[in-house]
Amino acid sequence: MKDKETVNQPSSYKDDNFVPAQDLPLLLDILPEKIRQSLEKYDLSSLIEIVMDYGRLPEARFFDGKRIDLEDESVTLGDINYAVNRVGDFTSDNRAGIARTLHRISCVRNRRGEIIGLTCRVGRTITGTIDLIRDLVESKKSILLLGSPGVGKTTKLREMARVLADELDRRVIVIDTSNEIAGDGDIPHAGIGRARRMQVSRPEQQHAVMIEAVENHTPETIIIDEIGTELESAAARTIAERGVQLIGTAHGNALENLLKNPVLSDLVGGIQTVTLGDEEAKRRGTQKTILERAAEPTFDIAIEILDHQRLAIHKDVASAVDELLRGRALFPEIRKLDKETGKVEILTRKETITPQGQVSFSSTDIQLPVVSIYPYAVSRGQLERVIQTLDLPANVSKTIDEASVIFALKNYARQGAKILELAKKHKIPLYVVKNNTIEGIQKALKDLFPDMISDFTVELDVKPDFDKEGALEEARAAIDKVMDSDKAVDLNPRNAKIRKLQHELIEQYKLDSLSIGQEPMRRVRIFPPPKPGDKSNF
Repeated sequence: MKDKETVNQPSSYKDDNFVPAQDLPLLLDILPEKIRQSLEKYDLSSLIEIVMDYGRLPEARFFDGKRIDLEDESVTLGDINYAVNRVGDFTSDNRAGIARTLHRISCVRNRRGEIIGLTCRVGRTITGTIDLIRDLVESKKSILLLGSPGVGKTTKLREMARVLADELDRRVIVIDTSNEIAGDGDIPHAGIGRARRMQVSRPEQQHAVMIEAVENHTPETIIIDEIGTELESAAARTIAERGVQLIGTAHGNALENLLKNPVLSDLVGGIQTVTLGDEEAKRRGTQKTILERAAEPTFDIAIEILDHQRLAIHKDVASAVDELLRGRALFPEIRKLDKETGKVEILTRKETITPQGQVSFSSTDIQLPVVSIYPYAVSRGQLERVIQTLDLPANVSKTIDEASVIFALKNYARQGAKILELAKKHKIPLYVVKNNTIEGIQKALKDLFPDMISDFTVELDVKPDFDKEGALEEARAAIDKVMDSDKAVDLNPRNAKIRKLQHELIEQYKLDSLSIGQEPMRRVRIFPPPKPGDKSNF
């Protein structure tokens, strides 16, 4: 297939555990002698950081998760002061560095402002870390990197700066708020190549320096680490609108996290509430009030760094956000490095192209994002069985707070219904299920997973009439509707055993109910509570 391929990995790639020998001694040199001597007993090629906390044993941490106590004696204030006196000044974000290196020293202070702890993080210049996405970097499109701390976002930014400036001869400016990208001191580290670096005196001025870079220095590309405030988000949009390629990182592990962040959602287009006309709502199969993307995203491409060897790539952020707001699962392109063959595997859903060009199928190749569905008057058991039968990446949530999508039965999702207000409040897409049949539920799931469900109706052994959970869920939703509207509501036809359970549930809410109609269409009618002075409903 055209969207699956295997490409050669450039020979410039180095293992993520590589530490430049000329820089590491400069970090070790700031440590007290007893700690330094203890460290030198170990292989430090995969060292991440050294932690020194007053009154505790000093500790070394490594890439594989290993943690080593460096000696038997606790760290003293004298040990901490020894290291502090050998690094640059700590700025307002409590970070310092060693001139012309990428090492970062962060401090912990007590309530009096005194330094009582240090985290000495090893900085690395690693070439080849962006070869997985070099085609995207060269595209001149704006790129947003997402991922948990420590997965290599800053390392990739540094490599992008060097490649764009040195190999593609572009005008690149790095906005370096904490000196993490280009190192401490006035002279930038060689890791960013010929890219220029603008330092930020105080973190709260980062947005102003971003705008200054565009207005004063005519860059083609601006690179920035950690966009985290509303002002920085607005500055990023201004930069992108001026036609400058913007490459940056933001807090959040995935695109969905960013969309739910009210401060940063503008980076991917933001969210707005839209009211549809009756015909359009009917055509879409949704309620009249829905969530839509408010504007064009600041970034064209979003890359989720899953780990040091795997990336999930959304090549069209606008389309991805639109799918998320419709409650649909995303299937980003997964790029994975095979360290043994030195090749990049491009994966699509559950299919993998092997280095030999063969297609293999494995559910462990990609962890598909799981959609959590909250059923409102929809048969929970029936929904769970259809999901299981179709092998969909979804589950059924017990509460609306855990859900990413709501499935509401059509009769309980009309204009003014309580569930519509809840969907709007929680900013969760709502899908209307026409009825509690297999066909009705499958149709709603097909809207949610359009590429994963055929038009054939699945067959289940259990009839919906015997689904106790779904019947009680329907009754609860109807009780809410009765209390809100003060009007009687009829439930779906059920057998005598299920109707009895529904009557018992309704009685718990101090409401009257009555079975009406003839079998097999006999059903329960719920009456509103009588008003003062009214006669009984019977």
